[in-house]
Amino acid sequence: MDETVSIARLCDHVDRMVTLAGWLYNSRISSKVAFLLVRDGTGICQCVVGKGDVPADVFELASRLGQESSLKVTGRVHAEPRAEGGYELHASDVQLVHRTEGYPITPKAHGIDFLFKHRHLWLRSRRPTAILHVRHAVIDAVGRFFNDRSFRRVDTPLLTPSAGEGAQTLFAVDYFGQPVYLAQTGQLYLEAAALAYGKVYCFGPTFRAEKSKTRRHLTEFWMVEPEVAWTSLDDLLVLAEDFVVAIVQRVLADCRGELEFLGQDPARLERICKPFDRITYSGAVELLRGPRARALLEEELAAGKARIEELETSIEAREKQRTAPGVKKHVQDRLAAEILDAREELADLNEQVKNIPHHMALAAGFEWGKDLGGSDETILARLHERPVFVTHYPRTCKAFYMKRDPADPRVVLNFDLLAPEGYGEIIGGSQREDELDALRARMAEERMAEEPYEWYLDLRRYGSVPHGGFGLGIERTVAWLCGLKHIREAIAFPRLMGRLDF
Repeated sequence: MDETVSIARLCDHVDRMVTLAGWLYNSRISSKVAFLLVRDGTGICQCVVGKGDVPADVFELASRLGQESSLKVTGRVHAEPRAEGGYELHASDVQLVHRTEGYPITPKAHGIDFLFKHRHLWLRSRRPTAILHVRHAVIDAVGRFFNDRSFRRVDTPLLTPSAGEGAQTLFAVDYFGQPVYLAQTGQLYLEAAALAYGKVYCFGPTFRAEKSKTRRHLTEFWMVEPEVAWTSLDDLLVLAEDFVVAIVQRVLADCRGELEFLGQDPARLERICKPFDRITYSGAVELLRGPRARALLEEELAAGKARIEELETSIEAREKQRTAPGVKKHVQDRLAAEILDAREELADLNEQVKNIPHHMALAAGFEWGKDLGGSDETILARLHERPVFVTHYPRTCKAFYMKRDPADPRVVLNFDLLAPEGYGEIIGGSQREDELDALRARMAEERMAEEPYEWYLDLRRYGSVPHGGFGLGIERTVAWLCGLKHIREAIAFPRLMGRLDF
C-alpha cells in the first residue's frame, strides 16, 4: 500500500511510491501532459501526469480539475532541482475528493480589499502561507526561549475590572450586569505571579480600543510578557536583547525560503546581533530636532517623488501594452497584475510623500515631555541599522506603575525597543515601582481610585522587591521580520478599526 506523506517530507521518499493528499493550487495542461501544482499546507509539489502513464479517464480528470479541488495523487518521487522544494511526483493515479468550480482567488492579481474580504480563502495562497509560517516560528521561539530559562508560564485573565494601561482605550463588556473590560495587558497579574515564582511570562491576546488606522495598529493582537523579580532596568535590557536575537536566529534557521519568497534579503536579519544601540529619551529628542533627522526626511521626500514619477510612467506604458491589439491573454493577465501592484505602491507613496513635511515639522519642533509618536519612532528607527533601545522617558507620559529614576525624578526606569527600517516599537517595558508610598502618590497624581487596585498595592505591602518586565507584540515583530507594509497581514484574521469581516 502506498504511503501517504506530506510534501515537506518528500525528501525522505525519493524513488518510492507515495500518495499526496491536498488541493490543486494551479495547473498547466497540454495534449500529452498535465502539470498539477498540489498544496497540502506544508508545501507545494508539481505532480506530472503523463497521458501515456495513466488510464485515459485519469488523464481526463486531471485535465479538467478546478482550482482548489481536493484530491489524492499517487506516484513516484523524483529529485528535481528546478522544481519548487526540489522534488516532484510522477503520477500513476489521481483521485478526486471534491470538485471545485469558480474559486474566487484566481492566479491573476487581486486588490488588497478584495483579498481581505476573502481572507478565509486567501490564507491558502503563498504569501499568507509564508507569513504565517514565520509567525509560527516566532511563537515557537518565544516559548522555547523562556522555558529554557526556567520561566513559568502563567495565563492571565482576559476580563479585568480595571485598566492596566490608559482607560481611554478599554473595550467595555457586560459581565452579568457588571461592567468589566477586555485586557490591555497581563502585567499587573504577572507582577503577583513574579513575587510568587520569581520568573514568569504570559502569552495571549490583548485588546486596545485605540481609534487608529495606521499600519501599526490592530484592536486585537498577541503579546508575550515576561516579568522578573529581583531585577533592574539594565537586566531587562539584556533579557530583551537576548530575546529578540533568539527570535531572529530561529526565523533565519527555519524560514529563509519564506523570507526570500516575500522579497526579503536574509542578510538584513543576519545583522541583528548584540549589542543593540541605546539612547535616552532626551538623546532621542536631540536626534529628532537635529540635522540627521531632517536630512533623512529630505532624502526620503526626494526619493519618494522620483519613484512616483517612475511608477506613473510605468503604469501608463503597461496600460498601453495591455490594451494593444493582438496581446495574448496570459500577457494581459501578467500586465494587469503588474499594474495593480504599481497602483497600490503609488497610492502608498503618495500618502507617505504628503505626510513627510508634516513629520519634518513635528520632529523639528518636538517638545521634551511628550511621548514619542509613530512618525518619531519611524525616524529614530531609520537612523539605526539595528534595533535601538530608548530609555528613561518622562514620567508624565508613562504609566503609573513605572519606577522613578532616583537620579532624575523627572523620568522613569523604562524602555522601548524600536525595530530598524522604520518599523518602530516592538517592545515596551520598565522596572516597576516597588515602594508602596511612591506608588500611591503616583496614583493620586493620576487621580486613580485606590480601591480597585488594593490587591495590586498588597504586592508592595507584603514582601516587595525590585522587579520589572516588558511586552513584545507578535504582529509588529512578524511585520518587521517579513518586511510587511501593514500589520494586518501578520495575523490570520486581523481586527482593525472599521473592519470586522468575520
